[in-house]
Formats: sequence, C-alpha cells, structure tokens
Amino acid sequence: DAKHLVPNKMRDFFCTINLDQEEVFRTQVVEKSLSPYFGEEFYFEIPRTFQWLSFYIYDKSVLQKDMRIGKVSIKKEDLCNYTGKENWFMLQPVDSNSEVQGKVHLELKLNELITDNGSVCQQLVVHIKECHGLPLINGQNCDPYATVSLVGPSRNDQKKTKVKKKTSNPQFNETFYFEVTRSSSYTKKSQFQVEEEDIEKLEVRVDLWNNGNLVQDIFLGEIKVPVKMLRNDSFQAWYLLQPRENGNKSSKTDDLGSLRLNICYTEDCVLPSEYYTSLRNLLLKSPDVQPISASAAYILSEVCRDKYDAILPLVRLLLHHHKLVPFVAAVAELDLKDTQEANTIFRGNSLATRCVDEMMKIVGKHYLKVTLKPVIDEICESPKPCEIDPIKLREGDNVEINMENLRYYVDKVFREIVRSSISCPTLMCDVFYSLRHLAAKRFPNDPHVQYSAVSSFVFLRFFAVAVVSPHTFHLRPHHPDAQTSRTLTLISKAIQTLGSWGSLTKSKLSSFKETFMCEFFKTFQEEKFTESVKKFLDDVSSTESKEPSGLSEPVHLKEGEMYKRAQGRTRIGKKNFKKRWFCLTSREFTYHKQQDKEPIFTIPIKNILAVEKLDESSFNKKNMFQVLHGEKPLYIQANNCVEASEWIEALCRVTRCNQKRLSFYHPSAFLNGNWLCCKATTENTVGCARCTADVPADTQIEIDGDRETERIYSLFTINMSKLQKLEEACGSIAVYQGPRKEPDDYSNFTIEDSVATFHTLKQIIDVVEKLNESHEKYQKKRSSSAKYGSEENPIVGKVS
Repeated sequence: DAKHLVPNKMRDFFCTINLDQEEVFRTQVVEKSLSPYFGEEFYFEIPRTFQWLSFYIYDKSVLQKDMRIGKVSIKKEDLCNYTGKENWFMLQPVDSNSEVQGKVHLELKLNELITDNGSVCQQLVVHIKECHGLPLINGQNCDPYATVSLVGPSRNDQKKTKVKKKTSNPQFNETFYFEVTRSSSYTKKSQFQVEEEDIEKLEVRVDLWNNGNLVQDIFLGEIKVPVKMLRNDSFQAWYLLQPRENGNKSSKTDDLGSLRLNICYTEDCVLPSEYYTSLRNLLLKSPDVQPISASAAYILSEVCRDKYDAILPLVRLLLHHHKLVPFVAAVAELDLKDTQEANTIFRGNSLATRCVDEMMKIVGKHYLKVTLKPVIDEICESPKPCEIDPIKLREGDNVEINMENLRYYVDKVFREIVRSSISCPTLMCDVFYSLRHLAAKRFPNDPHVQYSAVSSFVFLRFFAVAVVSPHTFHLRPHHPDAQTSRTLTLISKAIQTLGSWGSLTKSKLSSFKETFMCEFFKTFQEEKFTESVKKFLDDVSSTESKEPSGLSEPVHLKEGEMYKRAQGRTRIGKKNFKKRWFCLTSREFTYHKQQDKEPIFTIPIKNILAVEKLDESSFNKKNMFQVLHGEKPLYIQANNCVEASEWIEALCRVTRCNQKRLSFYHPSAFLNGNWLCCKATTENTVGCARCTADVPADTQIEIDGDRETERIYSLFTINMSKLQKLEEACGSIAVYQGPRKEPDDYSNFTIEDSVATFHTLKQIIDVVEKLNESHEKYQKKRSSSAKYGSEENPIVGKVS
C-alpha cells in the first residue's frame, strides 16, 4: 500500500513492478484515494540479468497519458537487505536522466603518432561496437544512437553514430578518432592550450539516446572511462549503462508520499543434478526415520527462523519424488501427540498443517479453478449488495434484500464445493485419508473427529481462504475492491461454519461474536447441510479410485493476452501482429479473438515439435518465441521477459514427452526467401541450432527437484551455527544423560532421540560442507571464464 501521495487530492492510482525499465506486473487501479491499498502478491522467476527492481506509482488518466508520481528503485545488490521484511520506502522523483537499462560494448586504444617533423602526439581510438538490452520506448523498440565524447577540464569533443531503427540491440561498429595531446611544434591555432591539458583528467564518455524525430530525444544511459587507464594498450569490455550523475536528485522527495513493500528475493546457483544426490537421498528418506523428529526434513524446519522458508522447497521436493504423503502422516502423528482436545485438532501452525497448506496450494490450483472460478467471477463482475451488519449498512440499504443476496451466493458456493469431490486431486484425497485415520486413532471415542480433521483443512484452510483472497489463488487477476472484499469475507465466514457442521454434534451459532451472523445462520439449520458436508468429506478422504477427470477433461495450465504474427505473411509490418487471447491446456494450445470466444486456431499438444525463443532481429521485436508444429511456425510476442519465459516453460513442460520433438531449429524467421539465421533458401531445411534441453519437471506440478534441493542446501548453510549447536546438545544429552546444561541453547528444538538426531545432523553437516566445496570450485571456474568486463559480467560504473 501507499500513503500521502501527491497531488493532495483524491485520485486513481496504480503501481507497476519493473525490471530496470521493463514493466513485468501491474496492480489494479485503486480509485479516489490518497493512501491506496493494493494488497497484491506477485511471484515470478527472473529470466534475465538486471540492475534495478523498481516500483512506479501512476496517476491514472482517462484522456491523457498516465502520469508517474514517483518510484522506489532498489539495486539488485541491496535486495538482500530488505528480503523477508516489510519496509516503508519514500517515493523518489522520476527523472529521465536516471531511467536506464542495457549495456554497451566498447574497444579503446591510445596510439602514439609520429608527425612529419618527427615529433610525437597521442591519438585516442574509440570503437563502439554494439549495445544489448536497451529499453522499450512507449512499448516499442527504440531508435538508438550514441554520442562519443572526449571530456576534460578545457575541452569537450563530441562525435555521433548513425541512428539504428527499431532495435534494442543495435550494431553500431563505428570508430572515432580524438587527438589527446599535440606536439609543441604544432602551428595551427588550437582549441585548447597544450600546457593546460592533463591526460590524468581526460575521460571518454559514451551517451546512448533514442532519436525522437519530431520530439525531444530520450536519454538511455551513459558510461565514463578515464583515458589514463589505457596506458598505450588496447582495452575492450562490456559496460552496464549508468544514470547521469545529476539524475534523480531533488530536494522535494519528502513530498511525494511513501510505498510499503514486502520483498522476498532469492538467488540460487543450481549445480548439475549429480552434486545433490547425497542431500536429496537424505531428505527423501525422512518419512522412514524413527522418530520423525530425527529426520533431515524435520530438522530443516526446526533450524529455520521462518518455517515458511523451509516448507515451500521441502514440500515441492517431496511432492516431486512422491514422498509427501508418508511424511505428512508422520509429522501429523507427532502433532497429535500434543493435542489434548478433539475440537482443537490441526488448528495451529505446526509443521504438519503448513505442509498440508502448501500441498493444497500447489496441487489444488486446477481444482479451485474448476470449482470456484465461475461463481467468484459472477460475484466480482456483477456484485449484489450483501452487507448484513446493521452498523455498516448505508442509507437506503435493505437488510432483508442483502440477506437474500448473501444467502444466494453462499448457497451457490456451498453447492459447487460439495459437488466437487470428483475433481479433488488424488494426492489431496490420500493426505486427507491419512489425517482422518490418524485422528480417529488418537481420539477413538469421538465419532466426529475424523470429519473435523479433514474439514479443518479443506473448508477452513482451502476453500474459505480462496474465497476471501481469490487473487492469491489466481482465481482473479487483482485484489477485489472494498465492497466485493466485504461480500467475499461474509461468504467465507459462512463456508467455514457450514464446513464444520458435518463434524460437530451441535450447532456452533453460539461461537459467533456478531449477532447478525447468528441471525443469518438460523436460516441454515437444516439437516441436508450437515449430510451434504459429511458426504463430501467422506468422498474426499476416501482412497477408492474415482473417475480420473484428467482423462476426460483437459487440465487448464495457462492463459493470457499476447501478440501473434499472421502466418504465411512475408512483409514486416505492424499490421502483421495482432492481439489475441491464448489458452494452454494439457490437450491443446489455442488462440482466440477475445477471451471466452471460440478458438480461431488450435494446435494439439501432441503435434508440437519444439518451443524456442526467437531472435529479436527477425521482426525487430523483443520477448518473442516460436511454436513449431506440422504447419508454418507460430510466432508469438509476449508482453515482457517474465511472461515470455513462463509461456516457454509451460509449453516445453506439457510437450516434453512428444515422440517427434525436434533436435534442431532455426532461431530466426524465414523471410523473403531465406532463413535469417543461416541464410538457407529452403523453408524445410533442418534447423541450424540445437533445441534447448527438456525441463525436468511434472506437467501439472511445476517442480525442478534440483532447484528445490539447492534452496534447502542454502537454508542449511545459513543456519549452520544452529545445526552445530543442536549437534552439540544431542551429544551432551547422549553422553551425560543427566541434567541439561544451558537449556536456552536448544530448549526450542524437539529432541526425542538424541542419538538418532545426532547421527542425522552429522550427515547433514558433512553433505553441506561437500556442497560448499563444489560451489567454491564452480564459482572459481565461473569467475575465470566470465572475467570482469565480459558480456556475462559487464563493468558497473566508472572504470578506474
């Protein structure tokens, strides 16, 4: 959220998330506010290098261009200082001199020339080769040019390259010559005094600009290189473009307002799969370790300060290797040992409940979409007034009508849920089955506990949470407005209560704090609701095989708006690219003129031969990829680099088992009778580049096992001191078997079997130390292969 934004009057605001100058996400518009609450979460993989993660606040305009109010920009190197913490950031002014992105490739040389009379003078040679990753201007590739200057205390010689049209990766290949010093016998009147010129103070400055034609040119970035560093040698390097030194400096930054952000940034270096064998095996045998508290997976959750950091990669790894159900059963049994009353079963935030929560979010995405999305869309797009709290009623509201509207929505949501058991994923059913039987075993005299064990998850932690926060579960693109959020909150409360009825002997009306909710629920006291809940809970916690919905109904994987190039056209032109709605399921890839319209073009998944990136040079457009199938390639442009990466990954994943996948492809397009990449003139010529490797992940559950293991290794590394402290504690307990000394050191840890826990800890520490060595070797190899100044590791800032 933001507060105290300018101008100091109620306006419509939205916020964008940018990698450098590329917008990757945008929030909804919050109307008529000075302190807008956005409440939106964005999780994404970063597919390219970047310097800044920026957040821009915009004032929405209907007739004019949206105005940027201010920004928060965080350097990549500084993200670790803010990760996992909520911070208020002061908005900074948006200054065109500070908005930069991309890198430039230069070669510099200082020559000594002998004149006709035998005297020596120095000449600077600047070869500007190319740029990569310049920003889009108004959504289009820019028209860049560069100015090259030799700057000193008493001179400023400037030269300029040609303008390159519609490209973010211009190839300049132009060389410029500058006189650095002149001989004392030089007779022509000089523009500067030789004796005043000091080579120590000279620097080469390269400025990148977008040619504005009839409007003002836009600054794209600059770099500065001191001449003194050349020392008569040729110097060649890549440089990251920097903002102007006077950019983004203003005395009025306090007046713009502030933005509250919670950022979580992780950067992992994933090694080849064989490096993780020992750690992976140690984690995967966790469900079989007795007691479970001595397992590597349990110890991971114990040593991490924020358990969520550990649970996400752990659940994904165990899911990927089909070990999650026995692990959840083992930690749930440990949880139940400490549960004294049946009515508090699985109500806390334990390792077991968090693992199940995370599993439901990952596995239940499609289940939620087919069950709730239609009714959530109806509530959000055609909202009816549902407020029944007398204190919050507006003038003219009719509480009876509002109660009828709310009852209509609750009935509809409830009906969709209890009819959805056939769509419940098998993995969720297996987990619910284990929890149900463990609960019945723990409280054998309570006939209802087997239902409350399941309803506490499926109703309270799954459906009710998805109803109140549909944007978090991708059921809606944005956080609902205030009135709709209130309606969803009331529906969610009702669903929680109805879900608990089937597991209790008496009504819970007395537990409502609000009188108005008690009055509302008096209309629900019917036996059919209890029976419907019980039947549903029986169905979703049964191991009996259901009709596999995946075989009869295609699984929805991804959808969104992108641009596609008309197939079969040869002319390059804007009209060849049209905005279309794309939809990917487990069965086919389609595009439509608009969302919810019939498909214009369909490619069966089995017919897709490859999905690869497309060189920008093909159509002078960024973020393009190609889908190769039986006919002509389908060329698609995504809206940003994150979206392009996600689509390519999703398409590769769902087609990875296709038997006729290609081994080679053309990275550029076939235009005007030849392939732009290899110049071959036959359209069906075998590709000139090897296809990228398949993604080792599950089709419906997007998991990379090696990446999750690397994340767990990083967590163990960060918490190595706690591991060593726990190991010391286990050793002390095992040896002395007496009073525990200094209990504060390990009193928060669960140590059921000190010998078994000690043995596992020793294995973890040994494995982590070996992985440390592997990472060090890799980093040394990487640093030697990608030296400072290479394209992979460009120079940042001024060279000295």
